[in-house]
Amino acid sequence: MTTTNKTKYISTTALSKELKLNVKEVFQILLDNGLIERIEDKWVLTDNGRNIGGTTKKHPKVGEYIAWDETIKDNTMFNPSSDKLLNATTLSNHFGVSKFKMNPILSELGFVEKSVKGWTVTKLGKSIGGIQLEYDKTGVPYVNWPENIIQNKRLVETINEILGNGPEQQVDSELEKSSTLGFREKFEAKHRTADGHYVRSRAEMLIDNWLYMSEIVHAYERKLPIEEDVYTDFYLPVGKVYIEYWGLENDPKYAARKQEKLRIYEKYGFNLIQIHDPDIQNLDDILPKKLLKFGIQAY
Repeated sequence: MTTTNKTKYISTTALSKELKLNVKEVFQILLDNGLIERIEDKWVLTDNGRNIGGTTKKHPKVGEYIAWDETIKDNTMFNPSSDKLLNATTLSNHFGVSKFKMNPILSELGFVEKSVKGWTVTKLGKSIGGIQLEYDKTGVPYVNWPENIIQNKRLVETINEILGNGPEQQVDSELEKSSTLGFREKFEAKHRTADGHYVRSRAEMLIDNWLYMSEIVHAYERKLPIEEDVYTDFYLPVGKVYIEYWGLENDPKYAARKQEKLRIYEKYGFNLIQIHDPDIQNLDDILPKKLLKFGIQAY
């Protein structure tokens, strides 16, 4: 007589007890791995979840719930490893920011970009391990990340800036490191712009004022989202565009620094607009054309 082994199913709560993990943590792991999804106020089993042994059961008191083949407890997703991938929700929980802000933060850094629905990984995002995925039922794209992204220097700095947790920053760029007298010491930010920024030259003031009057959101001296300590003159979140004003090109040291910065812009494929001294008096003619190449309409 042949004995048939009957599959034993356990609830997610029972699974968490066997794994000695918090039940919320287990739900998060199942969500991160695409086995379940949240629809309105209910957990729903995905096709991936069914393929791995999940099923739906009914209980006379609690109603419908998701149950799992008890062998799922041996799955490697419950064992921390260097190959574990994190999604935006996991990152938001780790850093203590709203889950609705996490992808916009990654986007501001140039790691992802918003598509018609969902998020897609950029060239820079791929370089730090971002993996493009999509939900089975909807086809909506999303990005997962290797665990080491939580140590990414620029991401950590940006989170701290947003939360106001960082110490008073000493602005320290590659320009200062390569000169006896720091660039920022030599050219104090004393020119006040229309939107309240303090910039280091009249030319930068005119550029800043032009952007402000054109209703284009911009940051001044924003650090590039890379490991190297490099700052851009202006950054436009819309279009992920960087603007560099080259004002001291007759200085050999400045010219060398300029070439190094251009090499870095090219290395990471950043969108760059370059402004030179002769352009300053013709910003109304020059900037709209340059911006339009990156899909930014100046008003």
